[in-house]
Amino acid sequence: MLFRLVGTLLRVPMKPQVVFVLGGPGAGKGTQCTKIVETYGYTHLSAGDLLRAERCREGSADGQLIDSYIKEGKIVPVEITINLLRKAMEETMQTDEGKCRFLIDGFPRNQDNLQGWAAVMDGKADVRFVLFFDCSNQVCVERCLERGKSSGRTDDNRESLEKRIQTYLQSTTPIIELYEQQGKLRTVDASRSVEEVFADVKSLLDREG
Repeated sequence: MLFRLVGTLLRVPMKPQVVFVLGGPGAGKGTQCTKIVETYGYTHLSAGDLLRAERCREGSADGQLIDSYIKEGKIVPVEITINLLRKAMEETMQTDEGKCRFLIDGFPRNQDNLQGWAAVMDGKADVRFVLFFDCSNQVCVERCLERGKSSGRTDDNRESLEKRIQTYLQSTTPIIELYEQQGKLRTVDASRSVEEVFADVKSLLDREG
């Protein structure tokens, strides 16, 4: 009986351990997430990358809708984004049960995202904290325009960037402030070199365990 009970307990799936990663477009979220994955073994899920992949996936029911939102610099409906994130986490954990730590990059971007996450994922994932890459709008724009020369991304142009910055300021800044009030915000100065920023990230993650 005891062995059967232990076996049952061992098969109970782990909850995903989530760190939300926020910052303006061009703040270096993707670059830093790559380094965190290499050093700490997290799985990096970019809400933007998942949406762009779904937009291009043949036969996607949401592809055209996602495309129009991204081109306008608007935030895609929350149901689409959360379903893509949930599916990606489930597939990762089914492939490797030890992979239960996730960096979710570029989410939640507004109050609707936050409420949608609470409605769908409450009790199904543990949000440990929010890693916020703080960077001035000017630096963000310069980085994105430089990236746009080789990225092939349709939204790395000045017109889309101005819309994205405004959306970020109006919609995401209040979310960052909310997490700060809850004591769950960890801020890193992202205006410096990749190496300097990661040194601070590494110290922070070592403290958090």
